[in-house]
Amino acid sequence: MPLACQTPEDLFKLIRDQKVQIVDLRFTDLPGTWQHFSVPPDAIDDNALAEGIGFDGSSIRGFQKIQESDMVLIPDPTSAFLDPFTEATTLVLICNVRDPVTGQRYTRDPRYVAEKAEVYLKSTAIGDISYFGPEAEFFIFNDIRYGQGINHAFYYIDSDEGSWNTGRDEHPNLGHKPRAKEGYFPVPPVDTLQDMRSEMILKLMEIGIRIEAHHHEVATAGQNEIDMRFDSLTRMADKLMIYKYVVKNVAHGRGMTATFMPKPLFGDNASGMHVHQSIWRGEQNLFYSEGNYAGLSELGRMYIAGILAHAPALLALCAPTTNSYRRLVPGYEAPINLVYSQRNRSAACRIPMYSTSPKAKRVEVRFPDPSCNGYLAFAAMLMAGLDGIQRRMNPGEAIDKDLYDLAPEEAKAVKSTPGSLAEVLNALEADHDFLLKGDVFTRDVVETWLAYKREKEVDPVAIRPHPYEFHLYYDA
Repeated sequence: MPLACQTPEDLFKLIRDQKVQIVDLRFTDLPGTWQHFSVPPDAIDDNALAEGIGFDGSSIRGFQKIQESDMVLIPDPTSAFLDPFTEATTLVLICNVRDPVTGQRYTRDPRYVAEKAEVYLKSTAIGDISYFGPEAEFFIFNDIRYGQGINHAFYYIDSDEGSWNTGRDEHPNLGHKPRAKEGYFPVPPVDTLQDMRSEMILKLMEIGIRIEAHHHEVATAGQNEIDMRFDSLTRMADKLMIYKYVVKNVAHGRGMTATFMPKPLFGDNASGMHVHQSIWRGEQNLFYSEGNYAGLSELGRMYIAGILAHAPALLALCAPTTNSYRRLVPGYEAPINLVYSQRNRSAACRIPMYSTSPKAKRVEVRFPDPSCNGYLAFAAMLMAGLDGIQRRMNPGEAIDKDLYDLAPEEAKAVKSTPGSLAEVLNALEADHDFLLKGDVFTRDVVETWLAYKREKEVDPVAIRPHPYEFHLYYDA
């Protein structure tokens, strides 16, 4: 049931009326994972909403050092929803993080970064509100095993839908397994996950999230997509966290496992997160202009130019894992080309043409993936687009040709996305001034992100032997 909760009084009434037994306080760490702890309902009072509830920030990834660990959470009453998975009646509150010493909002809190981006947009007088609509894809597997040690490294994935299981003895094997790159959109029995996705969207709608569609995706072995209706930047990032939570818990409840890892399967399509975005002033969509290419306004073109100009740096926040660069390669519908087009799906930016309505005009940025922290990724893309508008950047001519079949001289002029997390982190280090405007991202946030990603992800992957290297080099 959607909860229309706006004020502290609304929240206290809600707790009474719904006979809430537990209040779960949630916030997002710097990499983008939900963290939580729970309190009894009587812990939520005027003091808790004003002064906050304490926790240890030194144990949270990307947050505090041990000598400055004390932090507080300030619950946001407008974020309240009833958890559909808990036995006890549990009210979830998404929280903002505050430093108890300074009394100020915590600059490394991703939600604060998103909120500051929205404030900055208004301060520019370019527009009043930015809308975001992510299409987060994911896989659902029947089994996942992985391990890493001094003398071994392996992963093993299995799926009843996997094309590799057509010959498995299943007592009986009934076939109907989608072939690689042919999972879009066969009906059941090939699509075995219809009921599970329906359960997911019913849970999401119960919470109050509007859903537009759900379907099987291109890859074999259970790739899926659920599309949420667009919303304002911070609220959409909140909904993305809820979306991931619901998807994982519905799958887990059915004895399966869901992952938003971009590229878990070799040789088939990966999971992206195309992000639709637009800027409005009042009831006017500023990205629409009749008679222009694809109905896109000059402001929309400059927004795209900012996205394309800063794309290598944006990728450090929008496709932020080493695995992301297993996806961003030619041949798997990957949007590796830093151009824009009204229909071409291998372009980094696309202008969807499904509707002629001015309200539907938007830019679809296609290189993000669902491993990202939505608060940071959405904020960064808005800041890049605004930089393009402020500097009146020109994105050049749109390209509507097959980008994989261009003449050599044309292909040379098309820039591509970088090929590794290390490269995009270097790009962010060199190009992040646009993020610092309005104090939206601070230097500390950027530096902490770079240090964390290099130390915890880039270096550990780089120094380990890859299993395929034994196939290539053992007889050397």
